[in-house]
Amino acid sequence: MSKVQSRSSFLNALSAVLLWSTVATAFKITLSEIPFDLLLLYSSAVSFFALSIIAIFKTGIKSLSAAILSPQNILLGFINPFLYYLVLFKAYSLLPAQEAQPLNYTWPIAISIFSVVFLKQKLSLKITSGLIIAFLGVTVIATRGDFSYLNFSNISGVLLATGSSVIWAAYWTLNMILKQEDHLKLTGAFFWGVIFSLIYFITFGQNFIFSFKAFTGSAYIGLFEMGITFFLWMKGIQLSKNKAKTSTLAYLSPFISLLFISAILKENLMISSVIGLLMIVSGILIQQTERTE
Repeated sequence: MSKVQSRSSFLNALSAVLLWSTVATAFKITLSEIPFDLLLLYSSAVSFFALSIIAIFKTGIKSLSAAILSPQNILLGFINPFLYYLVLFKAYSLLPAQEAQPLNYTWPIAISIFSVVFLKQKLSLKITSGLIIAFLGVTVIATRGDFSYLNFSNISGVLLATGSSVIWAAYWTLNMILKQEDHLKLTGAFFWGVIFSLIYFITFGQNFIFSFKAFTGSAYIGLFEMGITFFLWMKGIQLSKNKAKTSTLAYLSPFISLLFISAILKENLMISSVIGLLMIVSGILIQQTERTE
């Protein structure tokens, strides 16, 4: 591998990590302007537009049309972006960002469980240990470190934030089973995600709000959480000689995110959030060592 290719791999992957690190802050700022269901509609529409341009450039409009009409992408679009981000944005509207972000980051743990149940992978001692440590981390964040009475800061928000990781795991598992080019699968799913989001907002939404700040925040989320950041990450992985090593850059994201949350949102970081996040990431890394052995 050339130095240029190696540098390109690192820069693409690191760019994706840095962008993902900002989105928890962007969620909270934008949710202060518009309700969670309208944020879902705006951001998924922007993401579909961006993904469509990429899909047309890569494989042409006929392939994109076929992806949109594919029944499997209707199902995927209902799960992600519609259901996943509906639940996640609602969780962020109920919880401080420093709690919602680590709880959502339990998705690798949920994926491990789904892999055992649906993909018939073995439940080893390391995977079990990782699950237990990560679950304890979730408990630390949910109770804010107060185990004496198990007082949850906001039980609805905690259930939604952790539930979002289960929804993402379901999407990931289906994504592994259903065969199609990744960019077409993603674009087709986002088309239907926009349709489901529009139906939900028309049925349950309260007020239609349009402001420059709200749309700018939604566009940022649509591009850098849902859309093109995915391709930066995939490009970084594809160019990497050591894919496992490059993938570990993703674990920088939740910690960098806490810095943005503290600096921009002015949330006073609780020691329980930091300890809980460390435990969650430790549990994930223990499982990763199992996979790379």
